[in-house]
Amino acid sequence: MSVHPNLENALKHHFGYDSFRSPQREIIVEALENRDLLVIMPTGGGKSLCFQLPALMKEGLTVVVSPLIALMQDQVDGLRKNGIPATFLNSSVSPHKVRMREQAILAGKVKLLYVAPERLLSERFLPLLDLVHHQIGISAFAIDEAHCVSEWGHDFRPEYRQMISLRQRYPNVPIWALTATATERVRLDIIKQLGLKQPNVHIASFNRQNLYYEVRPKKKNSYVELLGLIQDNEGSGIIYCLTRKKVEELAFKLQHDKISALPYHAGLSDVERSENQTKFIRDDARIIVATIAFGMGINKPDVRFVVHYDISRNLESYYQESGRAGRDGESSRCMLFLSYSDVKTIEWLIDQKSNEQEQMIAKHQLRQMIDYAEGTDCRRAIQLSYFGERFTGNCGNCDNCNNPKPVEDWTIEAMKFLSCVARCKQRFGMKHIIDVLRGSKTQKVLSKGHDKLSTYGIGKDRTLDEWRMLGRSLLHQGLLEQTTDGYAVLKLNAFSLEVMKKQRSVSVVVPAKEKVAWKGRSEKAEQADILFQKLRELRKQLADAQSVPPYVIFGDSTLRLMTQMKPKTKQEFSQLAGVGSHKLTQYGDKFIAVIKAYLQEQSPQKQKYADQKGDISYTELQTFELHKEGLSIKEIAQQRNLRSTTITRHLSDLIEKDKPVDLNLLVTTDKQKKIIQVLDILGDISLTPIKEYLGDDYSFDEIRLVRGKWRKKTNKVKK
Repeated sequence: MSVHPNLENALKHHFGYDSFRSPQREIIVEALENRDLLVIMPTGGGKSLCFQLPALMKEGLTVVVSPLIALMQDQVDGLRKNGIPATFLNSSVSPHKVRMREQAILAGKVKLLYVAPERLLSERFLPLLDLVHHQIGISAFAIDEAHCVSEWGHDFRPEYRQMISLRQRYPNVPIWALTATATERVRLDIIKQLGLKQPNVHIASFNRQNLYYEVRPKKKNSYVELLGLIQDNEGSGIIYCLTRKKVEELAFKLQHDKISALPYHAGLSDVERSENQTKFIRDDARIIVATIAFGMGINKPDVRFVVHYDISRNLESYYQESGRAGRDGESSRCMLFLSYSDVKTIEWLIDQKSNEQEQMIAKHQLRQMIDYAEGTDCRRAIQLSYFGERFTGNCGNCDNCNNPKPVEDWTIEAMKFLSCVARCKQRFGMKHIIDVLRGSKTQKVLSKGHDKLSTYGIGKDRTLDEWRMLGRSLLHQGLLEQTTDGYAVLKLNAFSLEVMKKQRSVSVVVPAKEKVAWKGRSEKAEQADILFQKLRELRKQLADAQSVPPYVIFGDSTLRLMTQMKPKTKQEFSQLAGVGSHKLTQYGDKFIAVIKAYLQEQSPQKQKYADQKGDISYTELQTFELHKEGLSIKEIAQQRNLRSTTITRHLSDLIEKDKPVDLNLLVTTDKQKKIIQVLDILGDISLTPIKEYLGDDYSFDEIRLVRGKWRKKTNKVKK
């Protein structure tokens, strides 16, 4: 059977989705080719779509075997709401309705039939199935919860064992076995017990262990933080924004700050979008700033970070978009900036939907997204829980696990807030309640006489943002309700009353005051970076000569293996993961030559360092020697194949260690004085708030260098 040429169109038409989640498309293509399948996909991962869409695209009836009546009902209801002809037959259906449904099936008016295994194999039902097969055809049997067929499964059902008779009775009808969980032993048992013929096996999990997840509050100068993130992280990055306007503005600002960034959104011409995408894929542009229009079908495995500069509409979208980082398995970073003004933008977009049910679903999804952003649990656990996959937490690779946010008791503030909602007779939204609490003299407050309420002005000690944070937290914790009719009026519930009566305490997450200080990289790591950059340069040259993306030559993971193993012969090179016989012949000698040259270059320099006595590292000495020759930071970075920020750290540390670095060549004396004044006021804190205080005329590098001088002076005073 030929594969449907417009699979995405069918997906959009029947289910409303724009794209498939991996590996749905591959599974569906194989299903349309009449192959037997075994699909292991976590609950919530789109498992049902893998048999529902092929059922609609194939001739005949797809029979879905399901062990749970409630599950059948839910699935069929969901399909019918999408206009899909589906039905079920089980013990909950009256004999009259059974006959009506059977007639509809024989008339070809049903595409998916859900049935329990007991009924499927009953003496009364099998003759009907034979008739269906003869008259309209059976396109496939989809065995849901297929682990029930195995005694080794967690929910063994003896009746599932009898379903091998389907293969014997209908040998040419494909069987698709699907389940959320199955060990290798269970997988093999499923294949055997159902008589699957050389099935294609797909095992999916949502846990992307190589991704670091982080959420930060979006503030006035969050752009400075974004710039710092880009400078401190190597490789390609995607930055997502909600609107085309924001995409254009952010791309322009990054270009102004000498970052190789390009925009991508539906407002650009097809040619410009295609060109920008190609430049990004081939590493000619480091950053792509995009709306969610970007990423569908993009196969760039070496994206090192994905930043959501605006919050996503729902957690599923966020998972997909952030999941475009680190597809090669290398460590990558996913950051989300949380701003309630962005939330308001999404809420406005949701309110434009004409379908009330769609609005309610979208608002519920947005709340789940905010819960994720504000959550104090392991980010990975929250995500996987959403997709139905169990995870114990403490992943060690997210901000909440590595740097737990403080949780404070805000019961008194919550009592004030809820009392104000009550005093305003539950007729107003959050902004008005906060205005009353903070004693604002807005026209609305005065005209309603709310300046006379007992709660007027009792919240002056908290900022607007703090009250907004509390209000949203009360909503997310279910301690307060909000109408969904477009007006977002706050309403009390039974839990609200418990808080007001001091029967329930309220805790909220308070944003940390400072970031965790950056931990310097080891000398060994920096040396590996030098070789890695040399190998990347060679890879780019080869890729450009062949007009292909660099990752087609070798992936980052293979280059990392080269820096670790440092192969000096083709035999050693052939042992690296990612090196096949063809690539060994084509590229082996070239990469080995770079590695050998690097090793020869290091030997005399290390001897020179061994002859030196002092408290500086070998890599700092290399930077120091080049600085003494009069090279600029940029020139030193180019010569050493390191980032400018790394060279800046070397020089800053050398200054702090009282080495004769000429700071006046690097930072003007006027700027030095101003930075030192600010450091005297703010103290030894992270660079971002210092940069925010000083403004755009001062760079991170300048602040870092002067901080070295300030620390040297401060340490001498302490001694």
